[in-house]
Amino acid sequence: MIYRIVHRTTYKYKYPVSVGNHVACLKPRSLLHHELVRSELHIQPPPATRTERVDYFGNRLCFFTVQEPHKELVVEARSEVIVDGSATPWPQQSLPWEEAAISLPNDQSPEGLEAYQFGFESPRIRTRPEFASYALQSFTPGRPMAEALLDLTARIHVDFRFDSKVTDVRTPTEEVFQKRRGVCQDFAHLQIACLRSLNLAARYISGYLRTYPPPGKPRLKGADASHAWVSAYCPDIGWLDMDPTNNVVPSDGHVTLAWGRDYSDVSPLRGLILGGGAHTLKVAVDMEPLES
Repeated sequence: MIYRIVHRTTYKYKYPVSVGNHVACLKPRSLLHHELVRSELHIQPPPATRTERVDYFGNRLCFFTVQEPHKELVVEARSEVIVDGSATPWPQQSLPWEEAAISLPNDQSPEGLEAYQFGFESPRIRTRPEFASYALQSFTPGRPMAEALLDLTARIHVDFRFDSKVTDVRTPTEEVFQKRRGVCQDFAHLQIACLRSLNLAARYISGYLRTYPPPGKPRLKGADASHAWVSAYCPDIGWLDMDPTNNVVPSDGHVTLAWGRDYSDVSPLRGLILGGGAHTLKVAVDMEPLES
């Protein structure tokens, strides 16, 4: 499947912003199962300076500074991606999850060393006994890790309700766990917290999810979604992706943008401004299939 993705972010400020320094994380990754064909980043007002680099996790970032006074900032990323299947074929068998947890600190392979860093707490995710207790209902003694991962994904999907009005990007995972409501970012953070509380490695994936209009209705421009899901490391297999919001294994309807320890590592757009006062934010995503 070939997708054309347009991700448009618009900030409108009450007062002029005299200078703004920003970082955009809006260029999809090229992976074994999907390839970035092209990517463009259009910024208005035009930035005075603009540089690109790869961060610690291998994500591609754009740093830019807008120095002319402005009351509106528009950042539009246009990408074309070829997707071919899921990140890692889901295994029929895997080692017991306890063995995965025990072996991770002693795994000296490049893959193991990379995964080990995702087993610790991060700025927005803490390990807690209550998260471990919730996870252990799926991670029963001797259960194959892949099977337990799917069970935990399904339970989060059933036990937690999607509600965009009760949380924001700063809501702690503990609060999400208590309220049993949130959005894809919250559910990804929760599942990662559960896994890390069992000494397993898990990372936060940001990306895009193809959506479908209701039967008989036209496809609406800008109605698709930026999305978040989870990837867990299984020593005998590699990274396994799960989408707890939808209870699916990500496949050709998911496009990976970036990954990190949690949302704070991969926020699509962040920065510092001088002036502006109150502001409004509007985000529109269009993920259009071009051909099969």
